Amino acid sequence: MTPLTDTRSKVMLPVAGRPVIEHLVSSLIQAGIKDIVLVAGFHSLQVGNYLRDGRQWGARITYCRQNIPLGTGDALLRASPLVGDTFMVVNGDTLYRVEDIVKILNSKIPALGVIQVDDPCEMGVITRQGDRVTGIVEKPSAPPSDIANCGIYLLNKNIFPAILSLEKSLRGEYEITAAIQALIEQGVHFRFHELSDWLTFSYPWDLLDGVNWFYQAFRGGILGTVEEGVTLKGEVSVGGGSIIRSGCYISGPVIIGRNCDIGPNCYLRAGTSIGDDCHIGANVEIKNSVIMNGTKVPHLAYIGDSIIGENCNLGAGTKIANLRFDKQNIKSGGRDSGRQKLGAILGDGVLTGINTSIDAGTMIGAGSYIGPGVFVKGSIKPGSRLFESCR
Repeated sequence: MTPLTDTRSKVMLPVAGRPVIEHLVSSLIQAGIKDIVLVAGFHSLQVGNYLRDGRQWGARITYCRQNIPLGTGDALLRASPLVGDTFMVVNGDTLYRVEDIVKILNSKIPALGVIQVDDPCEMGVITRQGDRVTGIVEKPSAPPSDIANCGIYLLNKNIFPAILSLEKSLRGEYEITAAIQALIEQGVHFRFHELSDWLTFSYPWDLLDGVNWFYQAFRGGILGTVEEGVTLKGEVSVGGGSIIRSGCYISGPVIIGRNCDIGPNCYLRAGTSIGDDCHIGANVEIKNSVIMNGTKVPHLAYIGDSIIGENCNLGAGTKIANLRFDKQNIKSGGRDSGRQKLGAILGDGVLTGINTSIDAGTMIGAGSYIGPGVFVKGSIKPGSRLFESCR
């Protein structure tokens, strides 16, 4: 998730205006779970300071530390003194529908959630017979099926001896899936339940699915000020203290946070999520993008299918390309994004000068300065200073 996670935990990335972890906790609570243990490592203070003890949601959140990232099995082991005989385990960087959580909660123990995917190579994959899991393997080069493990489990304390018996994987980790495989080989009957949907975050562009994933249940609301001459289409949410100035055209679903200044004469297109304290100025067009807190896009800019970090400032005339001439999938950070349309991913605090041009798939590290009239592409290291075009 670099460069977005240079300055934050992945679970604190915003989806539809709220951090991933808040959406997940909310879904667990709606499913009836009120006692949550959160295993935190990287930037754990950010997570704890945001969620606190959970009382604001009528729940109890307890924290434990995984100081060294030794895998999901090790993370679960850290929580072992804090859980009861039966418990649910979920990946913190994945969102699940409430009805699917309930379905697994009501299952016989042990059980896990799965879903059919097009490319399972980067996931855990199961084999099955009837309602029984016959095998599970993590990130196989030659997947035995297209049924992916979704990282949601209903378990009991039998999992802990299985984790303690493990050796490190090839990635140097102790993995829940390896412990489950060990239990299966001992004859334990693991059931599986196919989920209706899920949203997992492995790469920055996965955030672009966020607003649309919530769209069916999303209902807009205007808490700020909308001047005369503004056109709102579809579901649009405007936070308190924000002002939408005359001449703006907003086609939902669009989410605008608190204390934002939008317009005049800007065009916000479907799938866009704007954080708190942002300024989107005159004659700016933004399409299907995530704009994080405190960022300013003052005027005459185009942003499409992009993720812009916190406290960025894009100079007048900044343009971000989001489509190749040959309409092939766009690569970003050396990976095929699987998307024909993908703009740029900017870390926190990036500044661009006037008339900056950013190529499709470009990653710019936090704190970088891009000079006036510069064309930039590829992967730019954090803290870079570019005053000549990077080709």
